[in-house]
Amino acid sequence: MSTLSRAAGDSMTMLRRNLLRALRYPGMSLSVIGMPIVMMLLFVYVLGGVLGAGLGVGAGGAGYIDYVAPGIILMAATSGSVAASVSVCVDMTEGIINRFRTMAISRSSVLTGHVVGSVIQTMVSVVLVVLVALLLGFRPSGGPLAWLGAVALLALLAFALTWVSVAMGLVARSAETASNVGLPLLFLPFLGSAFVPTDSMPAGLRWFAEYQPFTPIIETVRGLLMGTPVGADAVLAVAWSVAIALAGYLWARAAFRREPTR
Repeated sequence: MSTLSRAAGDSMTMLRRNLLRALRYPGMSLSVIGMPIVMMLLFVYVLGGVLGAGLGVGAGGAGYIDYVAPGIILMAATSGSVAASVSVCVDMTEGIINRFRTMAISRSSVLTGHVVGSVIQTMVSVVLVVLVALLLGFRPSGGPLAWLGAVALLALLAFALTWVSVAMGLVARSAETASNVGLPLLFLPFLGSAFVPTDSMPAGLRWFAEYQPFTPIIETVRGLLMGTPVGADAVLAVAWSVAIALAGYLWARAAFRREPTR
């Protein structure tokens, strides 16, 4: 058996392990799915009237949901990565990683199983949030290719953030720390164009919102789903996602190699 095929087989084994654990302990998965849905209900039914009127899309949340839903969908992609951080940290603190190190398996498969499993769970969360948004009145006008592009970008973002979260889980000293250290990733969309356009913000905040990674990603997802031009935002969105994925992978690999014990 070649090294590559053995690594692929070991990665599939680790993937099954992580998916089975998610099914047996669904609390984290349910909380990850529930947060974006609660945020959508809050911004559509509580704040949607005021924000919708300010954006000129009507006085009710029914008009505002077409603007805010893409941002909430992106939040589902970001919140899913937190579960990976906790899962990796639990493996580290409970010693199972040390056990894996002594076994004749590909070392890369341990982290690959966590990453792929987390991306699958995250995309399931994204699908559920999209269904809830449609039930609440979200009416996207993008075509099938646009939807495919949006899903591909969200999967790329989930992949990128999961590597960052895995690295955070490797360096965290407890599951509680791991669950908190990723919170900035969850709140960065708030400081972008997820809920209001950046040109409505004060000058300093507007500058940050326009140049942070999540804004071009949000605008690209929104443009694809709503059938509007995405322009240079698409290039920036892919570039940011690839850069985050590479940085997260290198950080996770370095942390995994220098952590022989916990």
